[in-house]
Amino acid sequence: MHSGMTSVKAALLTFAMLSALAVGGLGIYAADAASGHNAVDGYGVTTALD
Repeated sequence: MHSGMTSVKAALLTFAMLSALAVGGLGIYAADAASGHNAVDGYGVTTALD
C-alpha cells in the first residue's frame, strides 16, 4: 500500500533541502570573504563585508 509521500520521505527531502540551502549560503559568503567583493543573494540584496 503506497500513500505517495510518507513521513520518512518527507523528512529526508526536508533535510536534503535545508542542507543544500546551508551549503549554498556558506559557499556564497566564503567566496565573498575570499575575493572581497559584494555578495548577492537570490533576493537581490547585496551584502558588503569589510
